[in-house]
Amino acid sequence: MAETGAMFGGEHSGHYYFARNYGADSGLIAALIVLERLSLDRSQLSSLLAPLQRYTSSGEVNAVVDSTDDAIEKVSDFFSDQQQDRLDGLTVECGDWWFNLRPSNTEPLLRLNVEGPDEKHVEDRVEQILNLFS
Repeated sequence: MAETGAMFGGEHSGHYYFARNYGADSGLIAALIVLERLSLDRSQLSSLLAPLQRYTSSGEVNAVVDSTDDAIEKVSDFFSDQQQDRLDGLTVECGDWWFNLRPSNTEPLLRLNVEGPDEKHVEDRVEQILNLFS
């Protein structure tokens, strides 16, 4: 967040970081912002969420590898024809699905998150990506 000047950062694991809170993790601030929005709009949570595109998420899948850098490069090479970003590991956008593969900051693991249109699609993509470096 500091490097890019981001106002907000979030993780699938439920961590929410706000620049105005010195970049510290706070689920409470996230909840208060949602409650404020609902109060100001006099709306229900379901109406706030309705316009958002819904995806199925794999959750965080952990993989033990000998070299996180080598594994990420193998995956990057395989998806070289897709849009890639290296801000936080490797994020690849593949039309109606995407994934992020990054080294853990706290353990010798790779962490994979996949989102797609349905559970079967996500499961297939998780298997495909893991097979690239397993």
